[in-house]
Amino acid sequence: MTFNCLQPREIKALQEIEENQNVVKLIDVFPYGTGFVLVFEYMLSDLSEVLRNSARPLTEAQIKSYMLMLLKGVVFCHENSIMHRDLKPANLLISSTGHLKIADFGLARVFSNEGNRQYSHQVATRWYRAPELLYGARQYDEGVDLWAVGCIFGELLNNSPLFPGESDISQLLCVLRVLGTPSQGQGMTELPDYNKIVFPEMPPIPLENIVPDASPEAVDLLKRFLVYHSKERISAAEALLHPYFFTEPLPAHHSELPIPARNARKTSGRGPLRRAFDIDVPLEKSLVNPALLVHNVVGMPNFQP
Repeated sequence: MTFNCLQPREIKALQEIEENQNVVKLIDVFPYGTGFVLVFEYMLSDLSEVLRNSARPLTEAQIKSYMLMLLKGVVFCHENSIMHRDLKPANLLISSTGHLKIADFGLARVFSNEGNRQYSHQVATRWYRAPELLYGARQYDEGVDLWAVGCIFGELLNNSPLFPGESDISQLLCVLRVLGTPSQGQGMTELPDYNKIVFPEMPPIPLENIVPDASPEAVDLLKRFLVYHSKERISAAEALLHPYFFTEPLPAHHSELPIPARNARKTSGRGPLRRAFDIDVPLEKSLVNPALLVHNVVGMPNFQP
């Protein structure tokens, strides 16, 4: 991956952190043009593809397993002072053994809860963007990641995005329709763009109505993530201890999670694929005997049998 916006200190932080089973491994870095090329370990697929291609909705045990792996990865990032800023299903890669790993650190920043460092608010994919970012905050913390975790959790529970806005304004409206109009003390009214956008007063909708098939424990955990004030969102470390993960059904083993087929690709307009190639097949078993191709190339320019 080539990154033009990643700063040297963020790259250094990624290089220096210890290897973690729920964060994709950075293998190498080298300069390219005005940016850097970051080489990460190869992963088979991502969570968005799992959600798209699963024959049936994920079971509660499978959702718990994915959430555990996500939270463990977020804990690791935050303990190493790394704010990801673009958590979404497409950036949660899935290995061939079913393990989930956080990837794509192109918008990541090293953060400190001390000082007044400012950041861009134009980060995070819209559907997973925290409300403080939608209101133009330039000073924020790792709570933006926790909001995104809540959005991902809701998407797993509903098998569809919680806040599918088509623009920044409609995105904010999606949030307000569920959480209601923010009041004084919820951390929104002081933000730069709060008074630039006026919506009618809206009451909150109970999250039980938004994720009707979720268990009471799941709804409670979701509520802890989806709150306006960043400091009031449950931390990833605390979320790992939530009763949701300790009630039946217990989290599934990674071997019980769906693995997207590597060769499940659409064929081109030139007709169906006649042969599927698998990179896991030993080389000697995947080579084509040149003698079998002779009848297809005889008569071509420069052909020498």
